[in-house]
Amino acid sequence: MALFSDIVGQDMIKEHLMNAIEHNQVSHAYIISGERYCGKEFIANVFAMALQCEEPGAEPCNECHSCRQAVTKNQPDIIYVNHEKINTISVDDIRTQVGATIQVKPYASKYKVYIISEAEKMNDNAQNALLKTLEEPPEYAVIILLTDNVNSLLPTILSRCVVLNMKPVTDRMVKKFLMENEKIPDYRAEICAAFARGNIGKAKILARSEEFDKIKEDAIAMLKHIHEMDIRELSQTIKKMNEYKLEINDFLDILAVWYRDALIFKATNDANHLIFRDEFQNIKRTASRSTYEEIENILQALDTAKKRISANVEFNLTMELLLLSIKENSER
Repeated sequence: MALFSDIVGQDMIKEHLMNAIEHNQVSHAYIISGERYCGKEFIANVFAMALQCEEPGAEPCNECHSCRQAVTKNQPDIIYVNHEKINTISVDDIRTQVGATIQVKPYASKYKVYIISEAEKMNDNAQNALLKTLEEPPEYAVIILLTDNVNSLLPTILSRCVVLNMKPVTDRMVKKFLMENEKIPDYRAEICAAFARGNIGKAKILARSEEFDKIKEDAIAMLKHIHEMDIRELSQTIKKMNEYKLEINDFLDILAVWYRDALIFKATNDANHLIFRDEFQNIKRTASRSTYEEIENILQALDTAKKRISANVEFNLTMELLLLSIKENSER
């Protein structure tokens, strides 16, 4: 099943798209913007299915011939634009898959829908090629751009599209979704929701990930002893962190949540609002070792480390500076 009602949160986007269908005011071009895994593709697929559905109404019926084809991605009038180069959507990709085919009327549907994932990977030539289509689109054409960086798109592209920005889903809604759909217990759902930060797709990945559990265990083991580590032990820890390069942001997020818990406990002396409630005694010890300012210093160091990693600063140096900062602010 794929329905607008299956989308968690994003009420403004759902309402906008359903109203457009109901009132026959569908735009020729949309941009759905949001971070990776947040559900952009799912929304685009539901919208495309609903546009092509043979039954009346804003929701796809999931039963007609068009819907059944769309579920298996075999609906001939829903076109997914692909690219061979990993990091680039080229001008040839746009010309051959969009420009060369868009003037051909739909085979059997009211619309011809193009879905371009990772639209931020279009180079300037590709965007300019797409712009020619957006300037004079056929009446049946609907182009949906999906991106995690809307600022990478040319202003002329943005001005010709309806821009729909994904919003973080509340932790309460994410937790409820995980418990009902992933069948995980209350406490685990709460932890996954906290680390997902409103990203429903990432929450699902974390709920299913044994690797995340291992990273969490290693991170907590380090946090319990970092205040007493010597230089040799810090070096060994950095070597261990190299194993998590692809998931290093998850590792750093675990550290950040730990110190936020410590900050909350230090301010309230109440364990009920902690994410790591089962580590209450260790959170309490962490809070007692550092002043408010020192915990804030650690949180700032974690944020700086994430920015450095994003900017491709040398990994070992970034981690060394981070761990030294944590240690220096945890030695009381």
